[in-house]
Amino acid sequence: MRRASRKRSTLANRAIAASAALILGGGGLLAVNVYASAGEGWSDPDPAQSGQLRSAGQQMSTIDCPEVANDLPEEVPDSARQEVDRELAALDSQITEAYKRFADSQQQIAQDPNLAQNAILGPLKDKRLATIDRIAIAFDRAAERPQGLEGLAPCTLRADDNGGVGGEGGQGGDGQGDGQNGGDQGDNNDNAGQDGDQDGGQGDGQGDAGQDNGDGNQNGNGGQAGNGPNAADFVDIQSVQPNVQQPQQQRGASRGEFTTNCGTNENGKFNPDNVIVAPGVSNGAHHMHDYVGNQANDAFASDDDLARGQTTCQNQGDKSTYYWPVLRLQNGQNENDANADGGGKDSNVGEIQTPTEVSLKFVGSPVSKVTAMPRFLRIITGDAKAFTNGDANANASWSCTGFEDRQLKDKYPICPEGSQVVRTFNFQSCWDGQNTDSANHRTHVAFADENGACPNGFQAIPQLVQRIVYDVPPGPGFAVDSFPEQLHKPGTDHGDFINVFNSRLMQKVVSCVNDGRQCT
Repeated sequence: MRRASRKRSTLANRAIAASAALILGGGGLLAVNVYASAGEGWSDPDPAQSGQLRSAGQQMSTIDCPEVANDLPEEVPDSARQEVDRELAALDSQITEAYKRFADSQQQIAQDPNLAQNAILGPLKDKRLATIDRIAIAFDRAAERPQGLEGLAPCTLRADDNGGVGGEGGQGGDGQGDGQNGGDQGDNNDNAGQDGDQDGGQGDGQGDAGQDNGDGNQNGNGGQAGNGPNAADFVDIQSVQPNVQQPQQQRGASRGEFTTNCGTNENGKFNPDNVIVAPGVSNGAHHMHDYVGNQANDAFASDDDLARGQTTCQNQGDKSTYYWPVLRLQNGQNENDANADGGGKDSNVGEIQTPTEVSLKFVGSPVSKVTAMPRFLRIITGDAKAFTNGDANANASWSCTGFEDRQLKDKYPICPEGSQVVRTFNFQSCWDGQNTDSANHRTHVAFADENGACPNGFQAIPQLVQRIVYDVPPGPGFAVDSFPEQLHKPGTDHGDFINVFNSRLMQKVVSCVNDGRQCT
């Protein structure tokens, strides 16, 4: 879709006063290894308290459902893949609808907790059971039926652990705790990754309850759409200690770098689809994506469509598609998607920001040479549902220009004047040598270990490193699009890539990286 306006907000000073009140502390970060597990530095929700009030007066903020895709067998029969993908997308839509009912009923639920079970969670469980049964039947026709999936049907309510309270203004935190454990990510780092996509309630730019402490324009649960983010989701980058380490390069390392220039989405290609996770499903992502590179990407694009598609990349041999959730200013100004799927209908509102810079680099391995990626290889890094799924596949990395040795995993950065917000996506750099995709879109690729070596059975491929820069006003006035029940949390950030390099250019990438050259 084409958005109405591309100009950045002129309200450059509107959040400075709020920022001063939100200089969230915590300078005691230790250096972390960039190749370590994505789970380091995160805290999972307390399962003993799921669906219960954690303290007197605290209200539940969102719906928490088990991720069925994560429990499916690694191999989905080809004959069942389309039906399984469609039913997984239906599960996402069911959560979207239930979240909207929940968001519209929070005050009543606070007065009558039984209402949540009777009107929201119970009906949602029934719908999920029917959908999960259809997934099992699809397997049954071609392979062994997966067992135990019905146990994933029940969902719970949970609070925003980061200070947001459903129906109230987000509370300013002290910046301590899990969000300040930093990121294990740098310019060439790794973590685990997956995606999934979802949505939620109305997003008309207005909340129905108190004002967020971070900005008078942000109501409801701390954000303009009423479902986040809140003040405690932000931290002053200057209070964070450097926390990035790189593995030592060894003899035989591939030290080169190939850069492809595909623009910043100046032509405004947006849609709320995800052809990797929900092929053939319109609005399968329930949030808006920025696209650079291939211009044929939508929910219905086949490999042949992508091969024939136009590209924004300067080198026409690169028809790959690169996409990620848009970043919006929470400034009260809506786009022309305010009443559309992926936008306001899915609680994603505010002024979409065009990046000032998008860097797409392919780098080598610190321990070995790399081999060519197969054409149409699909890679997702990060987890769009990390707030409810936990950190196992999260791979968000937030920072500011001039401070990129300090990476945040589950906080947005408050950058000082003259510094810009940076999102970094470090994709998996190891491939199983056989598959261009897998049932959960993860197991065919992997991250290197803490020393930079691939797991047994995997081979090193050029690692895609995306760096996206935004010029936004200082302070807690922005957020990425997300599934509505994910409350626009920074840890849900993710990136998607489908390799559509032609064979000649891919060989150039491999030679460049292996020979230690800098190429474009």
